[in-house]
Parts: sequence; C-alpha cells; structure tokens
Amino acid sequence: MNGVIQLQGVSKFFGKRPLFEHVDIEIMPATITGFLGENGCGKSVLFKLISGLYRSDEGNIIVNGERIGDKFDFPPDMGIFIDAPGFILMYSGFKNLQYLAEIQKKIGRDKIEEAMTLVGLDHNDSTHVKNYSLGMKQKLGIAQAIMEDQSIILLDEPFNALDAESHARMLGLIKELKKQGKTILLTSHNFSDMVELCDTLYQIKDCKIVPYEVTA
Repeated sequence: MNGVIQLQGVSKFFGKRPLFEHVDIEIMPATITGFLGENGCGKSVLFKLISGLYRSDEGNIIVNGERIGDKFDFPPDMGIFIDAPGFILMYSGFKNLQYLAEIQKKIGRDKIEEAMTLVGLDHNDSTHVKNYSLGMKQKLGIAQAIMEDQSIILLDEPFNALDAESHARMLGLIKELKKQGKTILLTSHNFSDMVELCDTLYQIKDCKIVPYEVTA
C-alpha cells in the first residue's frame, strides 16, 4: 500500500539557508503522524509544503497519488489548521464557517453546526469573532479544518490556548477522527499528547526529518 502523502527528496531553502534537505517520508492512510522539534525548526513550513501553500525547491510532494503542481496546486480533500486562520472579525463563528463553506459548496448548515459542536462551540452564539477568546478562535480554526469531512487533516498545535476540559475534548475528537479513517498530521509542544495520539513520530532536526523512537 502506498502512502497518502509522500515526500521524495524534498528540500526547502529560505534565501541560501536550508530548512529541509533531501527529505523522504511516507504517511500511511488512517494513521496519526506527529512531528517534534524546537521552535523555528520548520514544523509549520512542512505543513505548508504538504498543503501547497509553499513550494519545495527540490523534490516531489505527492498527495493521494498526484504530485502537487501537476493536476492541482492545493490538494483537494485536505483540512488545514496552520497558524491563526484569517477569520472575518465582524462575523460570528457560524457565519465565518458558512462563508468558507460557500467556496466549495460541499456542505450545508448541518455539517457546519456539527463541526462547531464537536469542538465545543455553540453555533447559535452571535458573538463576533473579534470578541472571541484565544481558545474559541482555536476551536473555530479546527472546526473549519474538519467540517467538510476531509480525509487528510493537518493540525499545527491544536491544543494551544485550550483549558483542561477543551483539551480533553480535542484529544477525544482527534482519536475519533482516526477511527473514522482520517489521516492526521499533528504537531504539539505537549510530548505526552503526541505519544498518546500518534502511530508514528518524527523529529525535525538539522534540516532532516527522522523517525523518533519513544523510550520507556
């Protein structure tokens, strides 16, 4: 079985400074893969490469059998939560997701409501996003990454700014998404979460992405 995501000899430079050099990894379907590394090592850049937001300088990135840059620039059927999504501050959370759903017109009101409920937001709440707490914005960003039933989901630091109850809810949600057959790529500064959730762990260090073995 081929991986749903394959990086083949991928290198990325910023100016003359290498961030990744000759990276080869393969992500298998219906798994959770985690990426560890210090701040600035390139975790978010890696996700932007895989999602088509950045272009690699060398090598190929293949998603569901198609190379990014051939038939598509941005892989379809991929949910992305990277950095802070740019929501419309004067809209409610629901209206923001409704606006985003209009782009592909794949889902209706029911799926938006379901996604908001899953992350712990009230779809009837008329509060403008400008008045959301950091945790609420975090939840809204994750809701937009899952609301269209995407088969591949990229979550960059999904636990940031969450209280204990919301953190536990998010752990449960990610586990449930895997049970549904989703392929999930994950970063987190919370090592125990990564060990609990991930089938495979990689470490980003010295411009390489290498398997990380958890020792007892």
